[in-house]
Amino acid sequence: MSRDENQAAFGTIQSVIAKTEPQKDPAAVSLGRRGGLKGGKARAATLSPERRAEIARKASAARWAKRKHDGGAQ
Repeated sequence: MSRDENQAAFGTIQSVIAKTEPQKDPAAVSLGRRGGLKGGKARAATLSPERRAEIARKASAARWAKRKHDGGAQ
């Protein structure tokens, strides 16, 4: 059974793409994940209670503004 020209072209392009896509370094991925897991806790530990409250107020205001803009629907 032969493939039509479009299927053959598609297969050729897919094989070229697969060969040219950059592969991620597993060691770098692991390091990035480890850092990401620590990030939030480390940031929270360094913030003062006043700064945390300021961030929370800003987030709350953004949520309420979005809710008003949406017409109150959730």
